Amino acid sequence: MQKIGLLGGMSCESTVEYYKIINCKIRELLKGCSSAELIIESFNFEEIRTLQFEGKWNELGQKLAAAAQNLESCGAKYIAICTNLMHKVAPIVEENISVPLIHIVDSVGQEIQKLEIKKAGLLGTCFTMEEDFYSRRLSDKYSIETIIPDKEDREFISNTIYSELCCGIFKEETKNEYLKIIEKMQTEKGIQGIILGCTEIPLIVQQACVPVFDTTQIHAQDIVNKMTEKISLKICV
Repeated sequence: MQKIGLLGGMSCESTVEYYKIINCKIRELLKGCSSAELIIESFNFEEIRTLQFEGKWNELGQKLAAAAQNLESCGAKYIAICTNLMHKVAPIVEENISVPLIHIVDSVGQEIQKLEIKKAGLLGTCFTMEEDFYSRRLSDKYSIETIIPDKEDREFISNTIYSELCCGIFKEETKNEYLKIIEKMQTEKGIQGIILGCTEIPLIVQQACVPVFDTTQIHAQDIVNKMTEKISLKICV
């Protein structure tokens, strides 16, 4: 098993899910009392959130890069950022490490391609929806067009991510509003699937009127695949 370094705490709610999912999948795959060999660098999300809204992305990139270097020095063979938004600074992280980064957009793009979907809705923070670091990679590498909600709906989604989901608050009315937004995007914009492009959203939305791409589950599975690839090669031989 290869050791994986996780950059977490952004937020802690979704990082807990990563830890649970990865370990459950490892136990299912390797049987017995097997568990994952993980190293976690966990940030104080309040500090991260403040820097996000101050637009200090280079500083954020350097923070994550330094943490990734720590993980690599502790023996991590791959690095994974346990959040969609902070892949905005993934290039800075990649420039400062010598091991591969398991990029969440690649994990998601490959999964969407399996269903031959060409037009997918994207939910997430205002940064993820309105900037192009996420949508451009999906378009350039996987020929997937991403559609975002209307401005009012984007504001609702982003506000509730920061004020509720990242704080461990999960309201039924918020879930219902997310589902209404997805349905409206299907009806009015013709989306064929929906990307839950914030790793906290799957904590309240699991199913919708179109295929749901749970980025936490998808990314975690990709992490497990990388973690066990040498084991799989030995089995094949």
